[in-house]
Amino acid sequence: MTWFRKPAQELKKVKIPEGSWIKCESCKEIVYRKEMERNLKVCPKCNYHFRIDARERIELLFDPGSFEEADGQIVSADPLGFTDSLTYAERLEKNTAKTGLPEAALSGTALVGGIKVSAVIMDFAFMGGSMGSAVGEKIMRAVERAIEEKTALVTVSSSGGARMQEGIFSLMQMARVSAAIGKLKCNSIPYLSILADPTFGGVTASFAMLGDVIIAEPRSLIGFAGPRVIEQTIKQQLPDNFQRAEFLLEHGLIDMVVHRKDIKSVIAKLLAHLSPAAP
Repeated sequence: MTWFRKPAQELKKVKIPEGSWIKCESCKEIVYRKEMERNLKVCPKCNYHFRIDARERIELLFDPGSFEEADGQIVSADPLGFTDSLTYAERLEKNTAKTGLPEAALSGTALVGGIKVSAVIMDFAFMGGSMGSAVGEKIMRAVERAIEEKTALVTVSSSGGARMQEGIFSLMQMARVSAAIGKLKCNSIPYLSILADPTFGGVTASFAMLGDVIIAEPRSLIGFAGPRVIEQTIKQQLPDNFQRAEFLLEHGLIDMVVHRKDIKSVIAKLLAHLSPAAP
């Protein structure tokens, strides 16, 4: 039998690069990473939408090369001198190094289907997309640009809520941005709100749910408090898929659930009907 065996030196080992495969968080299947990335970071087996960062979202949503960042100089201060396991300043620095972003949101102007919009894109990777004073200020200025230039406002939310390290200064952003959205209504400026996984807390309780049209990605978790907290509070078991986008659509809390590959075309169609800047 040894006649039919290749010498050990002739045997070739197939090397699989580390990180080539990824486990889907929804169906638990093992997915080839490059296939998932070609599919816009959507699981090809179960349609689960993996989280994407703010710059990936910009490439997905806006016309190529049209996004112009504004207010990039706005960053968080440390009004409380807050310290947990790290100082707040150290935590900000750590998250900037990790994400390449100065804050949890990018704001500016862009084109969608040739129609100019004012935009705010949140990034969950930066401190859970938490809304502190800097994020609130960026949203305020985006609203002001929309009113001044008579363009629609488009936001993409992905957040755990208010930023605890800023205490009441963070909570006040809920009132500030909600009042700003009210100015859009008074000036007949459309506001399209896109909810990505996850959108929670003070973001859900303020600007994220005030859109003229509220759109969510499939199976996104959306709510105020988490399901475990709610169950402990009301002493009842929650329904299946509670706080998933499809559940919210069925119960009238949002207007549409749109696949990632279709989001740009859907926004372009809505803008063509609603935007004062549409041709």
